Amino acid sequence: MSERETPVILEDHELEELDQFLRAHARENENDLLLDGVHGLLTVLAIGPDPALPDEWLPEVLHAPFEDEEQGERVLSLLAKLNDSILVEIDAETYEPILGEVDLEDGGVALSAAGWCEGVSRAIDLRASAWESRLAEDAQLMEMLGPVMALAVDEGVLTAEAEFERLTEQEYDDCLAHIPQVVSSVAQYWRVHPASEREKAGSGAASSEFRDPPRRRGGRWVH
Repeated sequence: MSERETPVILEDHELEELDQFLRAHARENENDLLLDGVHGLLTVLAIGPDPALPDEWLPEVLHAPFEDEEQGERVLSLLAKLNDSILVEIDAETYEPILGEVDLEDGGVALSAAGWCEGVSRAIDLRASAWESRLAEDAQLMEMLGPVMALAVDEGVLTAEAEFERLTEQEYDDCLAHIPQVVSSVAQYWRVHPASEREKAGSGAASSEFRDPPRRRGGRWVH
């Protein structure tokens, strides 16, 4: 396989390096994105209605000048590699979300989609017009997003108009397991049904203010 054909995928040590940088530079009392959130942000920008240039999404990730030119080049290189890897993984059907971890009272650790969903929310906000317009018109898209929306509501990233029960551990895990399929399906959806210029230019609401986020009824999530 030639260098050109080699997939651009971050090695574990590169992910760890980027994770440590983001943690070290997260601002106190600010909801800055960590590695899981950056992955959610870049994922939805990659599969969504209208690609975003780095100048649009970097302000969601970086909030202070680099210490020096070498650090800047390294961090930007890692972010670019992470961004480029997403569509490669989707096309290869190897995509997996980068999730956070939370400590449990019994000493164990559980996976958390909170950060990843926060990144998803911000990506949708950057293209709010197209997302809001299409979600209002096409129930198929909301149906596809169901597991991700359920996680986002459960984590408080999105708000629901009506009260709802928290997901059980099994329901939460099931939603996590569906994320790769959701990402693949949404990517294919926007390829087949691209956003119109009207949808791109209109004024949409922020994703956290969607009028009808999904609500769980009798164990099923509906919208």
